[in-house]
This record gives sequence, structure tokens and C-alpha cells, in this order.
Amino acid sequence: MTCPDLRAELTRLHLELPRNGLVTWTSGNISARHGELMVIKPSGVTFEDLTPDSMVVTDLHANVVEGAFSPSSDTATHAYIYRHLPHVGGIVHTHSPYATAWAANAREIPCVLTAMADEFGGPIPCGEFALIGGEEIGAEVVRVLRGHRSPAIILKNHGVFTIGSTPRAALKAAVMCEDVARTVFLACQLGNVQRIAQEHIDRLYDRYQGVYGQRPGTLTPGKGTA
Repeated sequence: MTCPDLRAELTRLHLELPRNGLVTWTSGNISARHGELMVIKPSGVTFEDLTPDSMVVTDLHANVVEGAFSPSSDTATHAYIYRHLPHVGGIVHTHSPYATAWAANAREIPCVLTAMADEFGGPIPCGEFALIGGEEIGAEVVRVLRGHRSPAIILKNHGVFTIGSTPRAALKAAVMCEDVARTVFLACQLGNVQRIAQEHIDRLYDRYQGVYGQRPGTLTPGKGTA
């Protein structure tokens, strides 16, 4: 079996989608790059029924290499993104309700929260409409996110795609995207939201990306620090 550890990780990560309210029924998917291959969810299988064996391995042109199931209908989209954004190691797609509500209005999510500045480096952009099943969605994701600080995009009349260096990083971006989409939506009901100045966004983003959290090797589990 190709990349069994990655299959097992994706099985676990997929359970986080319904747990965080990002999907309904069988909608949504996560994939992971594995060299010149990728692992992705099978089409139409409920999240609780997923197993490592049910994950599908394809090449980066969406051709099935290994697996007994048909791959996600978004496979060509994921493959296109991996081919054109080589730094991406994981992709998540959801129809999470608040972020998708912004997409249905073809409106970017404005950067009015420090959490948005931290994670997304500015507003979450809204891409144009594209049909499902081919590479058109992938091309729009790449067009908008190439060179953009945001790891998330909402697509007009569709939903959310997030990218990351790993599948877990892309999942975090998807969870955060829905969280801030909800908060900004609620804020808009109260009146005029106040955008954060670009200079402050830049400082917040640089701090969060470069200083926040622990650096690798800083702490050893089970041992304190002086």
C-alpha cells in the first residue's frame, strides 16, 4: 500500500471537518501531497465510514494510482493546485456555512479582526465562479492565492478552499476561516465594521508568523524550563 501513514492521518483529519461544523453529509474533502502523488478522500463516502484503505492515491494529473474507490469529484482541482503551487502539501475544501454565505454574496471577508491579520495577513479573498469537476476551480484558486498571504479563498457561489504546507495546516486555515467568517458576519449586523489599518495588519502578521508559539526543539515534552 502506498503511503499508509498519510492515509491514516487523512482519515483522522477528515473527522475534524464535521466536528468543527465545516461540512454536512459527504461534502468536503482533504488531500495530501506525497511527492508526485496525492492522497484524497473517496467520493460520496461518509466521514465516519472512512478508513485508511478507502483513501485514493492519484498522480498530479488526477489519474488513479491506487484505491478501490472513485476519488473525490474535486480531485482535478487538488491536482491542479499541487502542480502549480509546489510549496503546498495539503488542501482542504468545505462548504462551511458562514464563509460560504460570504461567497454567495461574492464578497471578500474584510480584515477587521486581529485573528484575521494573524492567520490570513489581510482579507480572505473571493474568487470567481467556476464549474466543479475539471481544473477550472484549481486554476481560479491558483490565480488568486499565488503570491497572496491568505491560505484561504472563498469561491463565488461555492465554498472554501484552503492550502498549507501540510494537511493539518490547511485544516487549521479552514477552521479559522469559518470562525472569522462567523464573527465578521455578526459584527456586520451591529453596524459598520472597522477595518484594521494595513500597517497594523503587517505587524500583526509578522509577529504571529515569526514569533508566536514554540520554535521546534524549544521544549521537550515532560520537562520544564527555567
